[in-house]
Amino acid sequence: MNAPSNIDAVTTPSDSDVVHWLTNHTRDERFIDNIFAELCVRLQRAGIPLKRASLHLLIYHPQWLGARIMWSDGMHEAEMERVDYDVRGRSEYIGSPANEIHDGAGEVRENLERDAALGRKHALYDEMRAKGLTDYVAWPLYHTLGKRHIVTFATDRPGGFTEAHLANLARLLPVLALVSEIRMKNRLARTLLETYVGSHAGELILAGATRRGAGTTVRAAIMICDLRDFTKISDNWPRDDVIDLLNGYFDAMSEPIARHGGEILKFIGDGLLAIFPLSQPQACANLLKAVAEARQSMIALNEENGKTGRAPLNYGIGIHVGDVMYGNIGSRSRLDFTVIGPAVNMASRLEALTKQLGRPVLLSRAFADFVKDDFDLERIGEHAVRGFSDPIELFAYHG
Repeated sequence: MNAPSNIDAVTTPSDSDVVHWLTNHTRDERFIDNIFAELCVRLQRAGIPLKRASLHLLIYHPQWLGARIMWSDGMHEAEMERVDYDVRGRSEYIGSPANEIHDGAGEVRENLERDAALGRKHALYDEMRAKGLTDYVAWPLYHTLGKRHIVTFATDRPGGFTEAHLANLARLLPVLALVSEIRMKNRLARTLLETYVGSHAGELILAGATRRGAGTTVRAAIMICDLRDFTKISDNWPRDDVIDLLNGYFDAMSEPIARHGGEILKFIGDGLLAIFPLSQPQACANLLKAVAEARQSMIALNEENGKTGRAPLNYGIGIHVGDVMYGNIGSRSRLDFTVIGPAVNMASRLEALTKQLGRPVLLSRAFADFVKDDFDLERIGEHAVRGFSDPIELFAYHG
């Protein structure tokens, strides 16, 4: 009887169990970092001398390029770190294994026991040697249509990985690719929805609220903000400067809204629509706190823009409270998840009145009644509002 090969010797039932687990028993786990950490622990139990492993995923989030998932011996949970878009211009990337894989390498293998002067030159290898690691391998992880991600493994075993160890690790790659791609696509769908329609609307859409006309009535504080004289600015400034100005303005307005529990439903040219559902405690107070912070951010933005000769950005904000219809509206094949109703129209009309009345922030009496005991408001009397038969009592907020 022939002696078994090295690969057959290492391919024990417990090793096969790792593949079986990855294939059949991870369906209830949403997050790839949790799956990866458990995978590494199971590989150790199967006899592979794993000391360190990492998974590098290109995600193309609006704010970051990807994620780096790191696991080391003794960890029950992996650490996830976001990777910025500008990483490829930094020393941590240039000449790294990730650089080689992204440039087309099918494998990066480094013997960390040999003299460092004889090996690849990068700080990562020096760091691993300092931690007592002896061998390192990185492979591309292929997703659909040739998209390449990266998985790496390292050991501190004297002599490094055996060829049998490497063969069994490589055997996992197709399954790991499928499992990670499913999680990435789920995360990408969630990220895209959060980016384009907001987190709450995104959750509803993922839960199945995709039928035209499907929606609910929500009582909410409504905020509509619009830039002043932006047409003139866009006509007189280069395109890239206009985009930069808009992005700065939206950052100044949006970040305080999100921080205080509001949800931006849409950007409309140079305007935005946000709601603070009254199901949240102190929703109206939180809206005004967000406005106060946004106004301070706009002051700082205008000061910064002034240093480069850019015109200051002026704006108007209309605020009201009431019932809105929140749901899917549109054509049969193109829907918008938004809010409509008289309360939204009122907020829009108040925003338009800010220029006429010389107050950048106008509140309806209905909204002011929620916050008048906690905020200093200026009563500016009753005013006719286009589209509404009776004059509306208005208040200004100076933040």
